[in-house]
Amino acid sequence: MTDPMALVPPDLLERVVRGWRDMSTRLVQMGRDRPEGDRGVFVNPAAERGSTVLFSSLEAMDRAGHGRYGPELIYGAMGSPIQHRLEAVIAEIEGGTHAQVVPSGLAACTLPLLAYLQAGDHCLLSDSVYGPTRRFADRVLRRFGVDVTYFPPMATETELQALVRPDTRLVFAESPGSHSFEVQDIPMLGRLAARAGARLVVDNTWGIGLFNPFAHGAHVSVQALTKYAAGHSDTIIGAVTVASDADWRPLRDTAIQAGQTAGPDDCWLTLRGLRTMGARLERQAATALGLALWLQSRPEVHRVLHPALPSCPGHEYWARDFSGASSLFGVVFDAGFTTADMTAMIDGLQHFGIGASWGGYESLVLPTTGGISRSCLSVTGAGPACRLHVGLEAGGLLVDDLARGLDGMSAARAGRGTD
Repeated sequence: MTDPMALVPPDLLERVVRGWRDMSTRLVQMGRDRPEGDRGVFVNPAAERGSTVLFSSLEAMDRAGHGRYGPELIYGAMGSPIQHRLEAVIAEIEGGTHAQVVPSGLAACTLPLLAYLQAGDHCLLSDSVYGPTRRFADRVLRRFGVDVTYFPPMATETELQALVRPDTRLVFAESPGSHSFEVQDIPMLGRLAARAGARLVVDNTWGIGLFNPFAHGAHVSVQALTKYAAGHSDTIIGAVTVASDADWRPLRDTAIQAGQTAGPDDCWLTLRGLRTMGARLERQAATALGLALWLQSRPEVHRVLHPALPSCPGHEYWARDFSGASSLFGVVFDAGFTTADMTAMIDGLQHFGIGASWGGYESLVLPTTGGISRSCLSVTGAGPACRLHVGLEAGGLLVDDLARGLDGMSAARAGRGTD
């Protein structure tokens, strides 16, 4: 059994995992009750379920409607105590001041678009964003009179400035990009948005805890908490974080008007998942780095799209801005292989599940060829491509699993007489 960690230089390993290790203690301690005097408390806070909230008087009900979150305890659809506890934890992890927890990662992506844009506005959206975010922009924003322009994720500041219009009100980035893993220059995008008087929204799901968007010019950070935070592939949930009251007020108001709050059980599961996120991802990120380096040595592989490696677009921005790396990366195969070759390889894997999500404890693989909608030229090129999420399985088993599949791909190509 091949040990992928034998390929990892110690200094690069430290660079990739240190962020997860550094945050582990904070994750264990945040959002918990502390015993006082003779009063004992459960380690995990309770999930209070309910719709109707009762008050002793109308005056008490009125006071409850003027809290930090607005009418936070008037009715269950406006949030619950466990939701607000989770929101405080997410805001701290993200480096912001307020967070709104919503029912899904897609809801987190779309809520800022609804909160900050109106008919007649223009939105600049990275060409590499999550597919459902793109569909929402094309099918909903355009229908309500918002004009959308997609920009190349690796465009220069001069190139992007040419796309800015007087009515540009929002710039939406995703870094690294879905499927194609471009790490974007967020400080540059922050300068661009500031000059335009626009807000910069960053989908920071890959970089939760490893990248602080607000320290680099962003106004809003989006999280699909379904992924690393919940961590067990059994919860759908998201969050939107801001760092100012000016950004918070329209966001919170839109969330309430649209009924975008999460259920208490999902919030409880996510808060529990966060306790082990640092430990899980320290292990998963290390194994992922080992697999990425091993894949670079394979003749079937054209390019590995792992932000910690120079082969990934925007690697220099990852090295400058991130405190670690994640367990999700892409693989582009040589031009001599077909999509059918890759499909046969994926179907034959034993330790990688075939699934569309990521961030849980299990390893997953997903083809990205044919599934990426792009207006600009693809950065992948060459042959077919797939995305790997590395879980908690033994790294050697994962390497051997991939090796069998890649050997089969090479045999198939040799049988066709393809160089």
